[in-house]
Amino acid sequence: MKTNNIQRIALSTYFFLSGLCFSSWASRIPTIKDFFNLNDAQLGTILLVMPLSALLGTVVSGWLVSKFDSRDPLVVSFLLFAGALMGISYVKNTFLLIVLLGLFSISLRVLNIAMNAQSIELQKTFKKKIVGSFHAIWSLGGVVGVLFSTAMVKLGVAMETHLTIIAVITILGSLIAYKFSLTNDRSQTGNKLILGKPDPFIIFLGLLIFCAAICEGGMYDWSGIYFKEVVKEDIFTYGYLLFMICMTTARFFTDGLLDRLGMPVMYIISGLLISTGILLAIVFPEFWTALIGFCLVGIGVSPIFPMTYMLAGKSKKYSPGMAISIIGTYAIVGMFIGPPLIGYLSHAFGLKYAFLILLFCGLMFIPISQLFFKNQKNPDLD
Repeated sequence: MKTNNIQRIALSTYFFLSGLCFSSWASRIPTIKDFFNLNDAQLGTILLVMPLSALLGTVVSGWLVSKFDSRDPLVVSFLLFAGALMGISYVKNTFLLIVLLGLFSISLRVLNIAMNAQSIELQKTFKKKIVGSFHAIWSLGGVVGVLFSTAMVKLGVAMETHLTIIAVITILGSLIAYKFSLTNDRSQTGNKLILGKPDPFIIFLGLLIFCAAICEGGMYDWSGIYFKEVVKEDIFTYGYLLFMICMTTARFFTDGLLDRLGMPVMYIISGLLISTGILLAIVFPEFWTALIGFCLVGIGVSPIFPMTYMLAGKSKKYSPGMAISIIGTYAIVGMFIGPPLIGYLSHAFGLKYAFLILLFCGLMFIPISQLFFKNQKNPDLD
């Protein structure tokens, strides 16, 4: 097998494990909410820990990509990521929960930037687009995680046992993948943040990532609670599960659709699907209509991160790792504002009306993306 294909499999393993761990955490948020007897506003406050910690992770990752090959910080952050996930299930007070969520979030930020920087470098060794497939693998890991979580909830398996199993699988998988990962990928230029006049290229991409972070973050953190408290479904992971399945399936077609339709059209389609899906779930909060709505949202959000990271990799000002690190800051701000704000608004007005934020952000993909392409003169960006 060719070296680049082996490296692609290794990187796919990391994407899969990342999705597996994150969805395992997200699917257990209702369990944690009940265990600590939190209302929506209190949960929203605790969720603020993740984006705040991720800001530190962005600073750390920016330094790491300029000093090391991506695979070294990648494997270390995965080991910490898995350890924090396991620890979250065992804590009995909110202080330790906050500490472990902080470690979980910092590790997640570092490994996300390292994985995506490596995917852009690996793309250069292939003629066809492959970046979208990595995000599909991430989503596949998420689906497996939610399926496993659903089984654990239905069988009444303790959260400690559930997350420990996931952590052990992640540690073993990340150590094996390290041996076959891409090497010598540290960029020699574009690794320093340049202060001064804002770069419109980065700003527009950052705004797209900002809206995507609010949409995805809102679905990850609140879809289970929406199904439990609004739809009144006991197996509260159903909505999150279908969202992940649809996002995963759609991402396997992302690369082909980009070749056929182009990015400007894909951003428009995504925005319309997200806003329509959220509207359906809000207006008709019944089991099947909410499932269909979440399905549309999953399809809609599926190409946003892959497309935007691909565009970031074409920056003339920064290396791929640094460009992703910078626009990743916008994602953190989106995570900082979105999920906690949904919690506060839900506490005040109800979760149905709080989900209007996701509808608005879905619509914003359309004007922001079209302004981006209108202001760029490089035809390769389409």
